[in-house]
Parts: sequence; structure tokens; C-alpha cells
Amino acid sequence: MGNCGMEDLIPLVNRLQDALSTVGQSCSLHLPQIAVVGGQSAGKSSVLESFVGRDFLPRGSGIVTRRPLILQLLSANTEYGEFFHCKGKKFTDFDEICKEIEAETCRLTGSNKGISPVPINLRIYSPNVLNLTLVDLPGITKVPVGDQPADIEYQIRDMIMQFICKENCLILAVTPANTDLANSDALKLAKDVDPQGQRTIGVITKLDLMDEGTDARNILENRLLPLRRGGLLVFVCTYACYIGVVNRSQKDIAGKKDIEAALLAEKKFFLSHPAYKHMAESMGTPYLQSILNQQLTNHIRETLPAFRSHLQSQLLGLSKEAEEYKQYSCDDPARRTKTLLQSVQRLAVDFEKLIEGSGDKVDTVNLSAGAKINRIFHERFPYELVKIELDEKKLRREINYAIRNIHGIRTGLFTPDKAFEAIVKKQISSLEGPCIQFVDMVSQELITTLYQCINKLSSFPKLQDETERIVTTEIREQESKCREQVLLLIDIQLAYINTKHEDFIGFTNAQQTYNQSNKKTVAGMAGNHGVAAPSRLIVVRKGWLTISNIGIMKGGAKEYWFILSAESLSWFKDDEEKEKKYMLPLDNLKLRDVEKSFMSSKFVFAIFNTELRNVYKDYKCLELACYSQEELDSWKASLLQAGVYPEKVTVDGQGNGALENCTDPQLERQVETIRNLVDSYMSIIYKTVKDVMPKTIMHLMINSVKEFISSELLAQLYALGECSALMDESTEQQQHREEVLRKHAALKEALSVIGKFSTSTCTTPLPPPVDSSWIRPSSPTLPKKPVTGGGVRGHAPSVPRLPCSYYFPEH
Repeated sequence: MGNCGMEDLIPLVNRLQDALSTVGQSCSLHLPQIAVVGGQSAGKSSVLESFVGRDFLPRGSGIVTRRPLILQLLSANTEYGEFFHCKGKKFTDFDEICKEIEAETCRLTGSNKGISPVPINLRIYSPNVLNLTLVDLPGITKVPVGDQPADIEYQIRDMIMQFICKENCLILAVTPANTDLANSDALKLAKDVDPQGQRTIGVITKLDLMDEGTDARNILENRLLPLRRGGLLVFVCTYACYIGVVNRSQKDIAGKKDIEAALLAEKKFFLSHPAYKHMAESMGTPYLQSILNQQLTNHIRETLPAFRSHLQSQLLGLSKEAEEYKQYSCDDPARRTKTLLQSVQRLAVDFEKLIEGSGDKVDTVNLSAGAKINRIFHERFPYELVKIELDEKKLRREINYAIRNIHGIRTGLFTPDKAFEAIVKKQISSLEGPCIQFVDMVSQELITTLYQCINKLSSFPKLQDETERIVTTEIREQESKCREQVLLLIDIQLAYINTKHEDFIGFTNAQQTYNQSNKKTVAGMAGNHGVAAPSRLIVVRKGWLTISNIGIMKGGAKEYWFILSAESLSWFKDDEEKEKKYMLPLDNLKLRDVEKSFMSSKFVFAIFNTELRNVYKDYKCLELACYSQEELDSWKASLLQAGVYPEKVTVDGQGNGALENCTDPQLERQVETIRNLVDSYMSIIYKTVKDVMPKTIMHLMINSVKEFISSELLAQLYALGECSALMDESTEQQQHREEVLRKHAALKEALSVIGKFSTSTCTTPLPPPVDSSWIRPSSPTLPKKPVTGGGVRGHAPSVPRLPCSYYFPEH
């Protein structure tokens, strides 16, 4: 009962299996096959041996099949077996095949009932078989034995699932007739992955062991748990998706009963049994074998086009890499030198792209090194500068002490120049910390960028290590030079206080500034402190922030879309900015750091009103959270730009910041005069430093390192005198190259095999859905006594339909 015109399809898949067996699971290609699933002692081994007509599978108590066995049956004139792990060796003695299966199983799993998902490939040629490819899987067990782990049941289920979940796999569910079909482990697993029964073929074994007066007629006529696969019965107008077989008993096996004699006995059983004789021609091992041949052939035919497309896409993805590896010779000195040159050139190009930016392959997930350094230049560094100059109270106290100490015992009539110079020099000296920190941050970004680039040299560990060492040393050297230059710039500013600078307000303007101090605004302070007063029409920043200090009773912490402008902070429900929740004016607002809580992963800062007014509803402060320290610093810098300063800026109600407990009006005027002079002069210094520092770092560090990598690195590598050793491949790279070449060759061979075959054959259509509406629903509980069939034809006993959650509990 073959499928005319398609007899070559199964050998085709067997040849594909051979072609792809060298690459294992790495191709992720699922070849059409039949997986044999069943519980322990369900009769799986006997069914397979009946197909071959020989005893060749291990037997015993407990779990005997402990590794998947991929069994390829091929019709031939001679009879012998071949294992893939023993290429070229033909096994004509089937007892030797059995011993080899046992030995190969123990090789990976040990001798004490361990299991392994690595399959054994066995091919059997015989004139007594039809072309078939089957996978014999371990029997489903409940109780661990020997060295088996406690979760052996779930391990076996997972192994079975790896095969039967594939859409290209037909499921041969083997169930003994003397057990309740509703409790069949094989059918439960099949139902989970194939709920419509389109890939499942049921096999009912041990029909001869049923109690007297019972039979499995309702099961075999597909009336209890309907399936859709199978052949058309001759005498019953329904699809026979369950096929009954009668295997040899344990006594027959022990007595070496011939399989041919067992097949004759099986045929006699069906012909003589009153419940089965009307369907005898559609029962038995020979019929099952032909049905499997037909169904597998049809299945292969249906899946072949998609399988070919899958092969072609994988081959296309490997072609470029495989061609490069084909041309590579690890022992060729010229090839090693060329690879070294290309690696260094690629490193230089990658490093420059990450620093300078590139239009091709733009990262849309993370900031590149250049973008991070730009952020350091224009956000982090200015923010650090602003932080050191904002302690107004401390500054006034220092000016007060400087004036009084310069006058000494005398009473001064005029504001001393030396006090101004002393305070300015101290302010300039305080810039050393942020400037050195600035250099460190850029240096760390360069090293991080280097690591990102040299990861591509992992194929050559020695080259990667030497490149890392040489370039890191160069970065550290340039960092040291940059530090020295930064300190020199600070010393240059300290060397001469230029009070004739065109931007310096001078004495007269300082006095005028003092007289108009009551009109001084926070925006004016921002201008004097070197932070440009923002335009009232410009949006400073947009982004998501979480208001974290709202109680649960009032809605709890929630994320909003914030817009910071020069005059207000507004937030909306989403970034479409259609529904505004609130607008908070920036007048009298200050910024405060909030310590990160132990349980929170977010970074928090707060804004509050200096006049102790509520900021939002009845909240004195508004705690805002973001997801990273970098984002937090960026928001702080933006708030500074908008005129919202840290909490430690303390000014009085008129904005002139009068010194506490100061009873000398003349001294107060002198303090205010010098403070404004210091503000004016330091504004010039801050502007200069913010301009010169990025230029210095760009010249001495970034450009120097780029130039070193592109022009000096190769020479330093050659100077080591070990260029040949540098290009020694890692073990992982060798394995990867061999695997790529092997996979590429296997895919080409597989496509060649498919290309030689004509796909202009026809298939047997899938049967229509089985009408199961007559089955009465019942409560999801197992029957106390097994239901084994029986009853009048057309009046099948009701079997509970259990939910999938009962059949397949969570692992």
C-alpha cells in the first residue's frame, strides 16, 4: 500500500540527514520524521523490531532506551546495519547491533540508568522493510531508579518535547490496550503539542492481553479520542487513526520465537477475533508499516518546499563568512601579515567612528563614545564648575575674613585689592579638582571605547592582549600629559590677575551693581556665574520622570512626560503633550539631592520652594526619579541652565546675601563690592576654562590616541618581533571556522540532494475533522476503574475529557 511515485522521498530525507549530521543541531533544521512515544513497557521496542523482522533493541527492566535512537529503514537486497558513529562498519549480526546500542548509550549516560538527549543514528538495510525514518524515545517513567535524579520524569518529558514540538515531526503514540486510553501518557503529550490530532497516529498494543469479554473496538474505530491521521479502513466508513498490533509476549521473546511466526499469529488473531475480524485487513504490523510509510512520505512532500527555503536562507547567511575562511591559511606567513594589517586598520577605523560619529550602522540603543564625551564636555563639566561656586554664604565669609585680616589692627577706609586677589586665586585653585576629574572621565571613555573595538580581535588572543597593552599605555601617557597641561593652565591663570580684561566690570561698575542689587535676579546670577541665562522662549529639555513621593492613597508614584522651559516645569500624561497635568513656575525653586533608597533602583532628586510654599498640591517638595546616574546628572545640568540652583545657594529676601551678624555697614559694602568683582572675574575664568579644557583634551588625548592607533600601533606591534605568534588563532576561533566550513558544505550538499529530486508528485489529502460532538462532557476527574472498550457498536462508553492542565502539569 505504497504512495505511488513517491518512493524516493524517504531515502531523500535519509540522505539529507546524513549530509546534515556533521553539523548536529547548529543548523536548526528539523527534518521530517516519526517520533515513537509511549510509557515504559508499552511495546515500542516490539513494534520497531516487528518492522525490521529482527531482534536488535536492548531489553530489560526500568528505562532501557536512555538516548534517542534515530532509526532509518531502507529497502535493499542485503540485510545489515550501520551506525553513524562507526562509519564504514557493517553489522550483519543483529545481536552485535544490540550490544553496540548498549555500549554507545553507556558511553554518554553511564551504566546506572542515566539519560542523554544526544541521539544514536542507526541505519538498517533489509529486503523486508519499507522506507521509514523513526525516532525511538525513552519511555515515560514516574519513579527514579539508580543514579537518576528526582526529576527524571520531567527530564524525559522535556526530551520528548524537543522532538514532538517540531511541526515536521509525526507522533506515533503507543498505548497498551489493557490501560485506560484517557490515561495514556503518549496521547497526553501528543495532545499538548498537537491538539487537533493532525500529526498523531495512534498504535494500540497488547490487544491479546485484554480481559475476557472486553475489546478495544471503539478505540480502533476512532470513536473515543478522535485523531485525523491514518489510512482509510476497508469495511468501516471512517478514518482509522488507531491501528492495533499484537506483539510477542515476554515468554515468546525469551523463547526466541521467530518474528515471522509472530506476524502470522498476529494476522490469525485479528481474523478470528469477533470484534476485529471486520477490520483485520487494516490492523497488524504490516499494515502499520505501510501506513507509516505513506504518512511520512506525504508529510515529507508537504514540508519539502519550506525546508528547501530554510536551507537556502541559512546557506546565504553563511556564504560570505565561509568564502573568507576558505581563503584563509593559518600557516601562510603572507596571509598572517595581511590579516594583521587588516585587523589594525579595522581597529583604527572602528575607533574613529565611535569617537567622531558615523552615518552607517548607527546604534539606536546606546550612546557611542563620541556622544558620551560630548555630554561630558557640555553637561557634566559645566555642572561641576557651577557646583563649586554656588556656596554664597561661604564666599561672603571668606571675603569678610580676607578684608579684616589685610587691614589687621588698622581700620581700612578703602576696599583692599589684595582681598579681591586672594579670593580670586582661591576660587581659581578650586578648579583643579573638576578639571582633573574631567580628564579622568574622558580617559575612561577612551579605554572603554578601546575595549569595545578590540573585542573584534578575540580570534587572536595574543594580538588582542598586546594591542590592549600598547594602546592603554598610550592613553595613560597622554592622560598624564593632559593633566600636566591642565595644571599649567590653572597656574597661568593664577600667575596674573588681569583686571583690565574687557569683560571685567571694574570698580565703578561693581559699586553700581551693589546699588542695584535689590533688582538682581536668579537669571542675572546665572549670567554672572558663567551659566548663560536662557531665553524665555526656549524649551530646555524634555523627557520622562517619575514623581516618586506621592502616597499610595493619592495614586502612588507615576511616570510623566516633563517639559522644562526657561520659566516653568510642566508635565503631561504622555509624550504627545495633549493632556497637561500641571505647570510649575521656576521662581524661587531650588534643587536638592535625595539619597537613593535601599529598595529602589531609580535615582532621585527633589525641587522645593525657598519661601517654604507648596510646590505641588500639598507637597512641600517634588521628588523626581530617573533610571540612571547619567540621566540624573543631565537633568541637574538642564535645571541649572534654566536657573534652578542647588540648595546650598543661600541669599536673603532681597537677593543681596547679607552676611550674618555683620554690624559694620562699611565692611558689608566692601564685602559686596569684592563679591561682585569676584563674580565678574570668575565669570571670565569659567568661560575661558569651559572653552579651553575641551580643546586641550581633544588635542592632547583624543586626537593623539586616534593618530597613534592609525599610524604608530602597527610599528609597535612589529617592534615586538613576534608577529607570527601574534596571529595564532584561539581554539574557539579554529572550532568556529571549522564549524562554519562544515556547515556550509553540509548545506550545499543538502541543497544538491534536494535539487536532484523532482517534487511533481501528489499527496494524499489530510482527512476532514472528526465529528466529536456526540461525546458527552463530564467532570474532570479520573474514573476509578479503567475503561477498556466494550459496548455495542455506535454506543461507546463515555470517557471523561480532561483539561490539558490535568494531563500536562507545569514542570
